[in-house]
Amino acid sequence: MRLEVDIGNTLLKWRVIDAGNVIKKGSVLTQEFAHDSFGDVVNDRVDEVFVGSVAGFECDKRLRKVCRALWEVEPIFAKTSSQCAGVTNSYEDPSKMGVDRWLAMIAAYKRVNKAVIVVDCGSAVTVEYLSDKGEHLGGYIIPGLRLMRESLLKNTAQVRFEKQPAEIVTHPGVSTAEAVLQGSVYLFKALAYAIEGDLEKGAELFFTGGDGALMQEMIQVGRYESDLVMDGLAWVCR
Repeated sequence: MRLEVDIGNTLLKWRVIDAGNVIKKGSVLTQEFAHDSFGDVVNDRVDEVFVGSVAGFECDKRLRKVCRALWEVEPIFAKTSSQCAGVTNSYEDPSKMGVDRWLAMIAAYKRVNKAVIVVDCGSAVTVEYLSDKGEHLGGYIIPGLRLMRESLLKNTAQVRFEKQPAEIVTHPGVSTAEAVLQGSVYLFKALAYAIEGDLEKGAELFFTGGDGALMQEMIQVGRYESDLVMDGLAWVCR
């Protein structure tokens, strides 16, 4: 069996693959990751561990320690490269690109083998453009919904949220807190429509990340794939 792990800045996600099928999966806050975070997988025979991580050295070190202790396995960490699985990186120094972006691009492209736009809505929102030939044409990185709101909370003492709205709304707020909450969603929605406008004929649009389903729902175009980053691990770690 293979354990696949996607370690983001906020959330650590994992799944177990056996004979090509996902048989178990789970998640935990990255900062709370510990020996028991993989549930009853600790009792399974894990033969290999593939990892995509942007969480930093200490978290990666902790995962290595857990894998050695539980299964006597050395995890394989995916790395960004200049080319992999038919996808060509546009960065002069590929190591400067977050491996989560690289994995998601490869997974999306290999799914359809044609031009794609990949939108990962996590702590940050990343937008990547790939040609029919798998060439990375560039992308954008902007703050995600949570970061936008936290930046205003941190730097504006009088802005406080008593509660999150029960539903997503974008009409103008009638209080400072509403204006911040609904303003961030308004920008999020505007970005979604801008991305839709970038779609070339025949291109496929993929959304992933914690807020990816929300963005896809806003424009009703493209598809949401919750595990796109982990889907890329088998291509990069082999």
